Amino acid sequence: MLFVSLLQFGIQMLSVMFVGRLGELHLASSSLTTSIAGVTGYTVMIGMGSALETLCGQAYGAKQYAMLGVHAQRAMLVFGILSIPISVLWIFTGPILGVLKQDPEISAMAGESAPWLIPSILPFGILQSQTRFLQTQGITVPQMATTAVGCLVHGVVCWVLVDKLKMGNSGACLANGVTYWVIVIVLAGYIKVSSSCQETWKSFSLEGARGVLSFLKLGVPSAFMMCLEFWSFQVFIVLAGLLPDAELETSMMLISTRISNELGAGNPGAARMAVRVVLLLAVSQGLLASSIATATRHVWGCIYTDDKILITYLSVVAPKIAVCNFIDGIHGVLSGCVRGCGWQNCGAYISLGAYYFVGIPVALLFAFVWRYGGEVSL
Repeated sequence: MLFVSLLQFGIQMLSVMFVGRLGELHLASSSLTTSIAGVTGYTVMIGMGSALETLCGQAYGAKQYAMLGVHAQRAMLVFGILSIPISVLWIFTGPILGVLKQDPEISAMAGESAPWLIPSILPFGILQSQTRFLQTQGITVPQMATTAVGCLVHGVVCWVLVDKLKMGNSGACLANGVTYWVIVIVLAGYIKVSSSCQETWKSFSLEGARGVLSFLKLGVPSAFMMCLEFWSFQVFIVLAGLLPDAELETSMMLISTRISNELGAGNPGAARMAVRVVLLLAVSQGLLASSIATATRHVWGCIYTDDKILITYLSVVAPKIAVCNFIDGIHGVLSGCVRGCGWQNCGAYISLGAYYFVGIPVALLFAFVWRYGGEVSL
């Protein structure tokens, strides 16, 4: 699952790398496009999908294998319905950014490219269902192999659309849709024919459609719990667009399953042990990754852009980002515990207080009142 996460991030990183070579304006526009798409679409899908970590995880632990497929079907149906209003919102990205007082030139380019993300939203949602469905059964190698293939496909498609066909940001956005559909189709084929999924996936049935409300009871608070966190980071990107030198600031800002299984099986002691082990891993891995990121801070910017000023600025900000990522790693473990236990309502309230009553007001003070700019608001 670690490699799956890294490869999924690699898909996003490849898009940024191709767009970043087109110039600072394209990179800033891509940042805002990603921000709007994240706020209104991707994070909603991820949040809803996290409900499956509870539902499928506990069903698998309780050996109610057939319910895994039913829960996944309910999620897919919800994602299909959600993709319609999300697509409409993306069509109006340009006017939305205008209302938020973003730079007109950046907003115009973002408004042109955002609709090209529409083909990606439905497969992205389906992928969340497939990932949780397989993850809760401990089936990870096919996900890793499929995502690796998707990464290769994405690189080729980005090269064709962005470099050869000169579609710019729009090409990078369209490439996302192509890549996610490839991954979804391959994983669907695996689930259909694999003997590992014979007990958990039968076929599409009316039972999945009838239980949509039961999925929403957990899916909605799950979405709020995760979205409140992600939305706060997207708010920082929008705020960066209000700072002097918006292109520089905005470009810079761009740059639990085991527990639910054990609880479903009635083994709280094993769940506690899993928490201790993962916390230890998160701390050790976080220290290592943060140290490497800080030591190589002068190199990272060169991957995304040729702009010397931006590269220098990123090297200054990198240590602060490293600290944030270290803390966020521990937060990710604790959030997984909350989802595994089905405590999403409590998690949503905590996220609301931490990010919106503390985090964003402090960022506003540092960035706009005390004039420290974007780097200190991290």
